[in-house]
Amino acid sequence: MKVSIITPSYDQADFLPYTIRSVLGQNYPDLEYFIIDGGSTDGSVEIIQEYSGQLTWWVSEPDKGQAEAINKGFRKATGEVIAWLNSDDMYAPGAIADAVKCFQDNPETGLVYGNAVSFDQNGHPLNDLRIEDWDLEGLVAFNIICQPAVFIRRAVLERVGYLDEDYHMLLDHHLWLRIAQVAKIKHVPRVWAFARHHAGAKNVAQAPQFGIEAYKLLGWMGTQPDLAAIIAQNRRTIMAMVHRFNGRYLLDGGQGWEALKSYLRSLAASPKIALQEWLRILFAILTLFGLGSLGKVYYRARMKRLPASIRTMGIDNLNSLYV
Repeated sequence: MKVSIITPSYDQADFLPYTIRSVLGQNYPDLEYFIIDGGSTDGSVEIIQEYSGQLTWWVSEPDKGQAEAINKGFRKATGEVIAWLNSDDMYAPGAIADAVKCFQDNPETGLVYGNAVSFDQNGHPLNDLRIEDWDLEGLVAFNIICQPAVFIRRAVLERVGYLDEDYHMLLDHHLWLRIAQVAKIKHVPRVWAFARHHAGAKNVAQAPQFGIEAYKLLGWMGTQPDLAAIIAQNRRTIMAMVHRFNGRYLLDGGQGWEALKSYLRSLAASPKIALQEWLRILFAILTLFGLGSLGKVYYRARMKRLPASIRTMGIDNLNSLYV
């Protein structure tokens, strides 16, 4: 099966070479690779030119954001399987071949996704990201799939349409919901991707915007008959999940009081769901007393430990994985 990979990029010269090498280093025999740069001025274009002989197509021009850039790649792609990998993330060895085999073994499946590990700007692995085998109901309840570990059957993508360019944070989840309405999705419990956590990443630099888009996405789901029916049957659970999601990102964005208010709304909807993040709720409370630094100390200590999947793989620095 032919595979198309798209990398949207803008001013990510520090990380872009690792991303490119992780795609080309898959050594998949039938691969086309597109890089869509948004007009970078930080040396990214020179990096892309260095690898241009191994690329199917690339462009560097201003765009309206990530969704538009990825959609440009979708329109160029001809592979039966398609995915995008942001310019600060990386694929795990063998990820593409694994995804293709999963599609071959499961012809009714429209989307497959694996596990992922977060890592920092220096390549140090941080956490195994919690991903489970979710269906449409799970996605409606804001169980989040790690985007770089996702591969899509292009026929299904063409059926549901490309990314909605009005979304900038949860553009991927919006697409997963549309796909899961028309095709099966499948989880493969192997590490397929590494998601880089750094100061310039959207989930750090623009953390509070994620909650805003979550409520916007919830409103959109209410206009879709199949999704609205799921919400009606599971309203308390879903509201608890969306409030908890908002609280998590507000806390990451340094808004402790607003995070706590969102967590309290989650508690009111479903204590069981809210208290799954009891430690974060505690840190939100501590920020009200000027003790938020205790949370940072805890997470720094925790992140010094290698994730279990990385210990199994025998890797201690992901930046050196592809040379």
